Amino acid sequence: MKENKKNKGHGKVILFPGMTDRLFNEAKHMAENNQYKEANELFEQALLLGEGDEMSLSIFAYSLYEEKNFERAKQVCEELLAIGPNMYFEVMELYLTICMQLRQFKQVEKIIESLFDEQLIPDHEVEKFERLKNLNAHIAENQESHFQAPIIEDDELEEFMATEFLNMSAQQQMMLIQELTEKNIRPYSIELKAIIENDAIQPFIKSLLLILLVEQEINMTVTVTKLDQSKELNPVNFPLPTKLPQYKEITEIIADQLAQEPSTLEFAQHLIDKHAIVLYPYEWSGYSSEEVAAGYIDYVKTMFGEEREKNDEIVTFLQNIEKMSDLQE
Repeated sequence: MKENKKNKGHGKVILFPGMTDRLFNEAKHMAENNQYKEANELFEQALLLGEGDEMSLSIFAYSLYEEKNFERAKQVCEELLAIGPNMYFEVMELYLTICMQLRQFKQVEKIIESLFDEQLIPDHEVEKFERLKNLNAHIAENQESHFQAPIIEDDELEEFMATEFLNMSAQQQMMLIQELTEKNIRPYSIELKAIIENDAIQPFIKSLLLILLVEQEINMTVTVTKLDQSKELNPVNFPLPTKLPQYKEITEIIADQLAQEPSTLEFAQHLIDKHAIVLYPYEWSGYSSEEVAAGYIDYVKTMFGEEREKNDEIVTFLQNIEKMSDLQE
């Protein structure tokens, strides 16, 4: 059997049929289940025996990033970019993020400039890459202005990213979040955490960003402060708004009591869904599910012009939540 070139100098290795593919598949499975350390060890073993395809190398790069092995992740990204992957910009974004983690801000600036010069950036990506170029130019200039070119600390970089996000209009923030729903957000997880933890960010926006982290099971600790409450959580095992216990109880009560009034039920459910996002990761704290359900019924029927005796405290609370969901400037 022919000796694999990558094993030259390490003695002969007998390759059983399918061994390389089996290692790659097992490594990908472990990475997809957040077992990054074990996945990376298997990827390295597989690459000693054979070449990795685009998908395997992409997952390996993300897995290395998750383990904060940025130097090796950068190498893998460079291998990927050399073969011209189909998901070129996803890999390039990860590569640039890794360079930023390695504090290679000037390199990031130059790479983005070359992408612009060669007209390789599609129209819908131009604004984002322009922002990224300016960010890295700013930090690189800050470094060069110091005698010893000190390293920018994580919290300084994260604060700068949060400030950039705050400078956007609410509509621009929403457009960016919508764009992120269609991407692997792991390369941006540190920045998203910083934005969520920034006190100046609107509660509704914080919730939408947190939902992104939860949906993609990002393994990190995030502190969410809103509505005079603060909670530390890990998105990897935190339920989505519609899976929280009080949401289920309230929607069941509403569905039962408004079963004969489909229009009222539909509107009440719409409000509950929207408000559950605004409150997330909290619920209707301080009120029982029965009180909240009754409050929504009163609130909606009053909006429909029906005179009702209502709990003014709860209705006022719901009205305040509704205002928080309005991002119009």
